[in-house]
Amino acid sequence: MKKQSRWRYVAAGAALALALALSPGAAVAQKSGGILKLPHGDSPASMSIHEESTIVSEGPMMAVFNNLVMFDQHIAQNRLDTIVPDLASEWSWNEDGTVLTFKLRQGVKWHDGKPFTARDVKCTWDLLQGKGTEKLRINPRKSWYQNLAEVTANGDDEASFHLKRPQPSFIGLLASGWSPVYPCHIPARDMRQHPVGTGPFKFVEFKPNESIKLTKNPDYWKPGRPYLDGIEYTIIRNASTWILALGLHQFDRTGPGFLSVALSKEVERQAPDVKCEINSWNTSRTAIMNRAVPPFDNPDLRRAIMLALDRKAFIDIIGEGQGEIGATMQPPPNGVWGMPAEMLRSLPGYDPDVAKNRAQAQDIMKKLGYGPDKRLPVTVTTRNVAAYRDPAVILIDQLKEIYIDGTLNAIDTTQWYPTVMRKDYALAFTVTETGLDDPDQMFYENYSCGSERNYTGYCNAEVDKLIDQQSVETDVEKRRRIVWQIEKYLAEDGGRPIIFHPRSVTCSYPQVKGIALFCSRSCSIRSSPRRSAKTTAKRARHQGSRTNRNGAVVAIAGRSAQLR
Repeated sequence: MKKQSRWRYVAAGAALALALALSPGAAVAQKSGGILKLPHGDSPASMSIHEESTIVSEGPMMAVFNNLVMFDQHIAQNRLDTIVPDLASEWSWNEDGTVLTFKLRQGVKWHDGKPFTARDVKCTWDLLQGKGTEKLRINPRKSWYQNLAEVTANGDDEASFHLKRPQPSFIGLLASGWSPVYPCHIPARDMRQHPVGTGPFKFVEFKPNESIKLTKNPDYWKPGRPYLDGIEYTIIRNASTWILALGLHQFDRTGPGFLSVALSKEVERQAPDVKCEINSWNTSRTAIMNRAVPPFDNPDLRRAIMLALDRKAFIDIIGEGQGEIGATMQPPPNGVWGMPAEMLRSLPGYDPDVAKNRAQAQDIMKKLGYGPDKRLPVTVTTRNVAAYRDPAVILIDQLKEIYIDGTLNAIDTTQWYPTVMRKDYALAFTVTETGLDDPDQMFYENYSCGSERNYTGYCNAEVDKLIDQQSVETDVEKRRRIVWQIEKYLAEDGGRPIIFHPRSVTCSYPQVKGIALFCSRSCSIRSSPRRSAKTTAKRARHQGSRTNRNGAVVAIAGRSAQLR
């Protein structure tokens, strides 16, 4: 069997939250213990990573689990050639790249004391493929594994993934923070409210609309980890409220996804001691239209909406100029697969002359029978959190320019995903959550025919062929050009108009040291400097780190917190 080769494709991001890195020399000098406290901007529907698609559930729960493999958290940008072992100790491909075999660590136990074996690996991916006796209530990433024929357990300590055809980036999907191994002996329904993992922290409790609490796993299989005694997330939906609490030193730091660039100025006023960092973020803001029912079954109407968008205005208002204009994949240089700017400008609605674009949109609307005296009323549905709601309001305002009057319908997170999955909307504003910066993840999950997270019902046989073609391609430049061809199709078809790619803001007190941001649902990744951990404790009771279950270290209040 051929030893696994490091495919040179960038997969920007292994997990949904932060990875925190500290130089080994500094880590030695730190003391362990303490509770890390963070504000949490929303209440999730459940604690099951494999059934959820939002950072409010995925982020906290990543510390409860392990992957088979993960991206090296000490390298600022995650790439396929930086994948390292986790529950697997080594791996190899067969000669034709269709069988990926993992040797598993021995002696690893689940939090309830049961042994981890290859049977758990098989059960997890049978569950994700809908093959097992257990079923997921929602299965948002089933499409990731449509090329997976089966998983076999070769005794207790070896598992093999058998692919239908070569797929070089398949291992990147397994390294994503959205791909933990689940226990075979725990029913899927129980994982929603009391998950059991092998990770550095044990789940304690989830009180909807109140808190999520984790405690240290004293029997963690990685010696000496974690350093934290626990992590506590306090659910506060109102940003001004938790920013005030941050200013009163009730929290140590913020997590990604809950703070806009504009709001970071309020943080600086309320908590002048905190340091905020802005990073590129691979979670595009997107308009989705239900093409199965009137009026958006009309491609001309969909094109008019694409032409009406002033993308720069979204960035100026939401991000105060911080953000990027791009198509489906994260734009360069932060993203690896995105179109170059000159090619992007040739797509419908991407011409920087907004007035010209809108004039074309108005002409289309008039041909469809609409105008100043006959406007089209629509309901714009979105999730009731600021990252969705605020840009949805801007979208409604911009659509007025082409004779469309929108009414905002902001719904609770627990109802949002079921609503869009069953396509119970006409026009909606969403965030494209991504597990890594790779075309396989993006296209199979969001655009392939029949995918559960293909919210618009987009289905183009030619595009599906191209998606498969890029997936099997081993030459990066050839693959990238196929990706651009797909992006052109999607833009011209109005598959899911991308409005803008925002920036993420995270803030922490000075006693939080040595952070490298990996915003990896899949942020573009920019490493912050590795600072010294030799600081004086300001709050001795806070000694910990923001977790993403991927072996991170951070110093807080003069102590360090090794997570995985």
